Amino acid sequence: MAGPVVLVVDDEEGIRESLSGILEDEGYEVLTSSSGEEAIGVIKEQSPDLILLDIWLPGMDGIQTLEEIKTIKPELPVIMISGHGNIEIAVKSTRIGAYDFLEKPLSLERVLISVKRAIERKTLEMENKALKQDMVKRWRLIGDSQKMKQLREQIDMAAQSNSRVLILGESGTGKELIAHLLHENSRRAEKPFIEVNCAAIPQELIESELFGHEKGSFTGAFERKKGKFELADEGTLFLDEVGDMSLPTQAKVLRVIETQEFQRVGGSRNIKVDVRIIAATNKELREEVRDGAFREDLFYRLNVIPIVVPTLRERKEDIPALVEYFLEYFAFEYRQKPKKMTPEALKSLKSYDWPGNIRELRNVIERLVIMTPSNVIEPKNLILRDTEPPDYFAIKTLRDARDAFERTFIIKRLEENNWNISKTAEVLQIERSNLHKKIKAYDIIVP
Repeated sequence: MAGPVVLVVDDEEGIRESLSGILEDEGYEVLTSSSGEEAIGVIKEQSPDLILLDIWLPGMDGIQTLEEIKTIKPELPVIMISGHGNIEIAVKSTRIGAYDFLEKPLSLERVLISVKRAIERKTLEMENKALKQDMVKRWRLIGDSQKMKQLREQIDMAAQSNSRVLILGESGTGKELIAHLLHENSRRAEKPFIEVNCAAIPQELIESELFGHEKGSFTGAFERKKGKFELADEGTLFLDEVGDMSLPTQAKVLRVIETQEFQRVGGSRNIKVDVRIIAATNKELREEVRDGAFREDLFYRLNVIPIVVPTLRERKEDIPALVEYFLEYFAFEYRQKPKKMTPEALKSLKSYDWPGNIRELRNVIERLVIMTPSNVIEPKNLILRDTEPPDYFAIKTLRDARDAFERTFIIKRLEENNWNISKTAEVLQIERSNLHKKIKAYDIIVP
């Protein structure tokens, strides 16, 4: 496979040949030009990865050529070469956008190091750009229903402020997506977005996760660790499933909101941060406050700007657009040709109430992309929720009957609790980790 392409621009044939030989020995593909005008033509036609450009050229000099290159391809790295070291010229070329400035006689080792680093930086910048584009595509709202238009307007307005936002909605409606959009459209977009799932972290570890800890502060604390508040400094901290946070932790989070200061677990030094908090929950926090499970003062602190995310059953007109998006997304993910869905199959999807919301629809489309042998999805391919319990008397062994009943029982309780695993585990009076194991063992698809 050919290596990166380097264009050497110098009016001295000896320099061109010398640099070409060295670079080719290192695996680079080399193009050469003897003038700035010729180099511009090569750049337009062959798109090199890097330019080695002499300052003193006949006709268009190196500085003029650099300005033209940055107009045509601003991302293209250029290393300037000069036989007459001049600080003023070096500074000027750097301001225009040169990556480096090398003096003749050239140190071949210095040339190779500079070339390698410039190409590595270009590769990293391209990867970051592609990643940002992918994230922009990932974190976008699908649908043009009236409720989605209103939601977009709320996000646009809320994003411009530093106020705390409380995102409310059922499981699977896309609360995490809303949090990302609020961050990406805010003045903090270039700063960290740090997420904490308050329901997934054991209560004995949540304070260490949020505030960090000092070495030796508890068993297993072998080194100092920064917490999520510290990592999110100048950016956004997303407290997902905030309704599952314990009362002692709520008190400490409230104090951080009020003072923007905290101490690591086992520490004595106050750490000051500038963090915007976005919280989300599928619980009715006002009821939690009435029941004494959530602090009223913290609720009002978090609920400065409430955003309620609509359920999928409230915006069924968006289902065709969502289906099309997920069909394309998973076709790309699994390197398949995009599948089509018949109008009858789409009608079936629109008639279903989607208790698991968009997450359930996403899982269904992923399964259809993987498991449908043809390129056309028909109603017969659709398998939505288990609606009929199994015939236990047709099962031969007691163990199989017990497993079948337990699976049906767990699904029923999950549905009753909007597929909230923490709440369901509480109702079933088992540990959340134990419920996770059973869900995996029984192959229960959680939307």
